Amino acid sequence: MLELQALTKRFGADAPAVSDVSLAIPNGQMVGVIGRSGAGKSTLLRMINRLVEPSAGRILHDGVDVTALRGRALLRWRRACAMIFQQFGLVKRRSVLANVLMGRLNAQPTITSLLGIYPVEDRALAVEALDRLDMADFALHRADQLSGGQQQRVAIARALAQAPRLILADEPIASLDPRAATMVMDTLARINREDGITVICNLHTLDAARAYCDRIIGMLHGRVVHDGPPGSLDPARLRAIYGLGPEAEGAAAAPPGPHG
Repeated sequence: MLELQALTKRFGADAPAVSDVSLAIPNGQMVGVIGRSGAGKSTLLRMINRLVEPSAGRILHDGVDVTALRGRALLRWRRACAMIFQQFGLVKRRSVLANVLMGRLNAQPTITSLLGIYPVEDRALAVEALDRLDMADFALHRADQLSGGQQQRVAIARALAQAPRLILADEPIASLDPRAATMVMDTLARINREDGITVICNLHTLDAARAYCDRIIGMLHGRVVHDGPPGSLDPARLRAIYGLGPEAEGAAAAPPGPHG
């Protein structure tokens, strides 16, 4: 169980980016987080991974206080709580296999990581992750030779190589065309279903959230204004989430694709 208790993040004197968010997410759930740009979705995920430090509140996972972790314990948490980003986060000049192996960095001594020396079992795990995403044939290709959808699948394989308990996906399809976006969401849903890994996914389209997620959390101005199953998103709730008039539903339901 992932528990967020009154989680808050302030940047300077501005209004909080995330304000008093309390959620309980059972292990193995697939959750979509929706809302306008600037609603606090990315900051929320980055706090869960501890890439951003909370200003107040606590994060608990299976009873462990994640907000109190330091040093190697924090590195272990970040390995167990894998991040996937909109812009993939790959080292473009390195091979696909080398990028996936980066998911094993926190699982071995620092010196071997720096030298790029990985145990045979780690290499086997990386190839297996690529094979699950139909990317094993590209293992020796440079990452910058791949399409956007292929790069995102490599990023997911890297997350799998961490052997995570949670996957946090921050707008993973926002820069992809509709076909690639569908492949990426299908992959995340399959991992959630087959491996029982909790997936929390920030999404910029309502259709994707409804199609793939068991639960949808809506944020506005840093606060949770909706939390429920996809069927609970009626027009009134959509207006509350997007802070707009009735036209919000049509805008939110636009198909996945590139955006600025």
